[in-house]
Amino acid sequence: MATQVSQEVVPKTPDQAHHNEIIRRTANFHPSIWGDQFISHLPKDKVREAIELQEIEKLREQFKRELLAAASNSSQQLDLIDAIQRLGVAYHFETEIEEALQHIYNNRIDMEDDDLYNTALGFRLLRQHGYNVSCDIFNKFKDDKGYFKQSNDARGILGLYEAAHLAVHGEDILDEALAFTTIHLKSMASSPNCPLTAKVSHALKQPIRRGVPRLESRRYISIYQDEPSCNKTLLRLAKLNFNLVQDLHKEELAEITRWWKGLDFARRLPFARDRVVECFFWIVGVYFEPHYSLARKILTKVTAMTSIIDDIYDVYGTLEELELFTGAIDRWDTKSMDQLPDYMKICYEALLNVYSEIEEKVAKEGLSYRVHYGKEAMKVLVHAYFNEAKWFHENHIPTMEEYMQVALVTSGYFLLATVSFIGMADMVTEQAFDWVFNRPKIVRASETIARLVDDVRSHKSYYVYFSV
Repeated sequence: MATQVSQEVVPKTPDQAHHNEIIRRTANFHPSIWGDQFISHLPKDKVREAIELQEIEKLREQFKRELLAAASNSSQQLDLIDAIQRLGVAYHFETEIEEALQHIYNNRIDMEDDDLYNTALGFRLLRQHGYNVSCDIFNKFKDDKGYFKQSNDARGILGLYEAAHLAVHGEDILDEALAFTTIHLKSMASSPNCPLTAKVSHALKQPIRRGVPRLESRRYISIYQDEPSCNKTLLRLAKLNFNLVQDLHKEELAEITRWWKGLDFARRLPFARDRVVECFFWIVGVYFEPHYSLARKILTKVTAMTSIIDDIYDVYGTLEELELFTGAIDRWDTKSMDQLPDYMKICYEALLNVYSEIEEKVAKEGLSYRVHYGKEAMKVLVHAYFNEAKWFHENHIPTMEEYMQVALVTSGYFLLATVSFIGMADMVTEQAFDWVFNRPKIVRASETIARLVDDVRSHKSYYVYFSV
């Protein structure tokens, strides 16, 4: 909906000649910048891949023993867990990490001493894993007047800064900690004598909590290898694992771009965005792990189709056509295609085929029921798209309350959350789909953040939308 648009006149067919010409808008999207560079990717040599997988397994078992040996030193264990997560290999050690953190939580190890770094790191890691750790543990770092004590401990200040981003509403002490550490870190970042300048500068720009795991792991590998405490086994594992997963992502992207090229939307629907590669990059941010390969492909294809549908509603379709299209998606059958304009038939057929393909794949695991939720989520989304289209065509400016009811849905997060579950094998139950369909607080909060951030970023385009 935040699209800059202009208008074009489209001649009607001969049998429609007695009617006025259709005036359509166009967003003038730039073509894809990627060309065909991802289509021709060749899979890794199977022999080489098997050798690397064997080495990864060997390193994984070796590091498990080292992690277990560190159990007697909780400070060292916390550092290793932090490194595991930031290097992108935590999915190899889920059980070991959970057991270690449970032990640390039960015994409050390193949470009662006066070391700022250990306290902050323990707090952050435990909160990241859902443990209810009180922020009151940071009171001991305040002076008699209630202010945080001045400190030259750069590592501790940075650790407290990262921990403060795990605050929940009402935790004033963490708000104070964030303000306190931000001031000190900005001073450190400009100091030539600070040993952590690179880390501090990056943290100020983007704290760990807000990083995309896959991008952060690549960046952290380069940092970790120069750390005095670098574990060589873990570093080798991280590098091998990163490259192996990268090859898998390339294979997935090649498959997806071949599918997209086969649809030929760039030529057949030139008014719409050609952004399938960007969609895949986005979904890698949702989950990058190898065992979510099917889930990534499903979610990328549905997201790419949603992008086309969004442009139909937001830019190209007339209100009468959009009403037909909404009804067709409600019915979800091939017979509904006959009443649609040609350009809508192209999109509608592709959408039905994507969901049929998804159902065929998940049916092998006895999970066909999940596709129903994916279809229903798409229906909810297109109805919201249609409401926005009606506002435009009827020159209706909604109230904020009216707008948010619809715009939260068109943020796409409800559909994203629902479809993200479909390919996750036995990691997800039917109860999870019922849960997301009830739109719990975490889903509504995600929708709200996504919508408002997008609106702030594109407010000029919104002015065009409501004033055209």
